[in-house]
Amino acid sequence: MQPHAIPAVPPGGWDLILVGGGLANGLIACHLRETRPELDVLVLEAGPRAGGNHTWSFHQGDLSAAQHAWLAPFVTSRWSGYDVRFPALERRLDGDYLSITSERFAAVMATTLGERLVTSCEVESLSPTAVRLASGERLTARGVIDGRGPLAPEAANPHLWTGFQAFVGQAWRLSRPHGLVRPILMDATVDQQGGYRFVYTLPLSPDRLLIEDTHYVDGPALEVVRARANITDYAAARGWQLDTLEREERGALPITLAGDFTRFWQRLDGQPTSGLRAGLFHPTTGYSLPQAAALAEHLSGLSSFEASQLFDEIRAFAAERWRAQRFYRMLDRMLFLAGKPDARWQVMQRFYRLDAALIERFYAGRSTIKDKLRILSGKPPVPVGQAMNAIMQRTSRLKALP
Repeated sequence: MQPHAIPAVPPGGWDLILVGGGLANGLIACHLRETRPELDVLVLEAGPRAGGNHTWSFHQGDLSAAQHAWLAPFVTSRWSGYDVRFPALERRLDGDYLSITSERFAAVMATTLGERLVTSCEVESLSPTAVRLASGERLTARGVIDGRGPLAPEAANPHLWTGFQAFVGQAWRLSRPHGLVRPILMDATVDQQGGYRFVYTLPLSPDRLLIEDTHYVDGPALEVVRARANITDYAAARGWQLDTLEREERGALPITLAGDFTRFWQRLDGQPTSGLRAGLFHPTTGYSLPQAAALAEHLSGLSSFEASQLFDEIRAFAAERWRAQRFYRMLDRMLFLAGKPDARWQVMQRFYRLDAALIERFYAGRSTIKDKLRILSGKPPVPVGQAMNAIMQRTSRLKALP
């Protein structure tokens, strides 16, 4: 596929080149366009459109009122409340839940950026101030941000110890209305299949559903054929008559158990990054939209986009969040390492019995000290000895990292 034409270099040169038109870079570009129109920003996306093939979801409480306002054009669905289901618990939680589809995301980016969004554009290599395209053309800027998503497992930064939330999601049109009025964020009443497994369902319209078969697993690989069968079986058990498969998406969101932040960023060697490549995601869910929005706002306030300052600013932004997420990484070790894999659902079932406001703050990454004490208090859903061993594995695992 021939790349779209690169626009002429502005008289003062490019202030910023964003490599990758995914969530993080897309929000940076669009927010800068709205708040800093004097900046010359270029986005280079390898695919035929920005956004790839994804659905991004978030809770109302994950974002500030100001963030909700400027993200509103991206939002495709909003529901009042959501449900969770476990073997010994069914609960509805209030608070809006929202989703963005990659189709809407691509459309908003195209409208906002115009010719400065270049799709079908393969990048051969990049540096903090330059990009070489597969065509041989070389572009320069004051700063270049690499936002092409996480590295492939074989090339991933070795200074993070992660598990994964791996999933296969299918958007179906049904032959008759499904009857859901709000999402089912977790249905863990299903067979666990060797780890924590749940089904996630979004009612996109009265006769359309997004159904995701989701597993918390040690590696990013998921048996796609089995996941597809799981979706079909789940729909049949719910009495939903699947008619037309509209699209399928797959993913493996990183879940952080431990890491060496300093060495992680040293390995980036001065290259500004964003999104998952910068480690900017919720360590327990893998969701990255709230941090992507916050980074976009932070960058919009910079006085300079010189590569060295850009790198230092993003690193400092990430460091603040890394320090705040220590408690979540400890919980992740308990979830992945304590108890039998098929019984991990008990950890989440206990969590969802807690106060709704505590749950909201947890997903927003703003748990208070009182919240943390409440989460850890009482009889743990996993053996105490194994839980303590999981917590203490941080030190030994960090020593073993390259």
